[in-house]
Amino acid sequence: MQAVFNPVDLETWVRKPYFDYYYQTIKCKYNINSNIDISHLVEEIKAKGLKFYPSFLYVITKAVNQNEEFRMSFDEYGTLGTWSHILPSYTIFHEDDKTFSDVWSEYHDKFSDFYQTVQSDIETYKDVKGIKAKQGRPANFCPVSALPWLSFTGFNQDTYAESLLLFPIIRFGKYFTENGKTLIPLSIFVNHAIADGYHTCKLVNDIQDIANNVKYWI
Repeated sequence: MQAVFNPVDLETWVRKPYFDYYYQTIKCKYNINSNIDISHLVEEIKAKGLKFYPSFLYVITKAVNQNEEFRMSFDEYGTLGTWSHILPSYTIFHEDDKTFSDVWSEYHDKFSDFYQTVQSDIETYKDVKGIKAKQGRPANFCPVSALPWLSFTGFNQDTYAESLLLFPIIRFGKYFTENGKTLIPLSIFVNHAIADGYHTCKLVNDIQDIANNVKYWI
């Protein structure tokens, strides 16, 4: 599916004062951490013999694509705009030397197509070492990574250099059981210029809703 970049009309964009304030005056980024109830998701995945990583990757990517704010970026000319969709750029872990590599996959709204594509890419690049295992990543990507060794209660991130990245950076940890529910910690790193607390909370709630309604799309 070919992604389309749509420039923002800065003259009519209601968020322009907020973008200018948080991108130029007070350069602000933030993290929101939340536990997602994946009880139904895990149950369905196990029943169908599917792998968790590509399945939850679908949940996250589908939710991001439902929210325009998190599909925003600059193009190669510095124009601010919104992509028609984003694709996942995710990490794979190399057990032998404990390093990781980035891989990206094309996005498909249909779960079976998405799952097959991600599984194929993981298999193809599982033994390719280096930070970027799959080259040629398109501009419309959302970074996602997993920390499957820890059920963290919070995750914070910072950088020491200017970055043009506006897409959210999403991480999730080891899922666990609490009060009869299966929960997974999720952290979203956001550039305040493109999204406030409302928008990020909506993204988290959309992830939860998609996980809850797994029977309708899996």
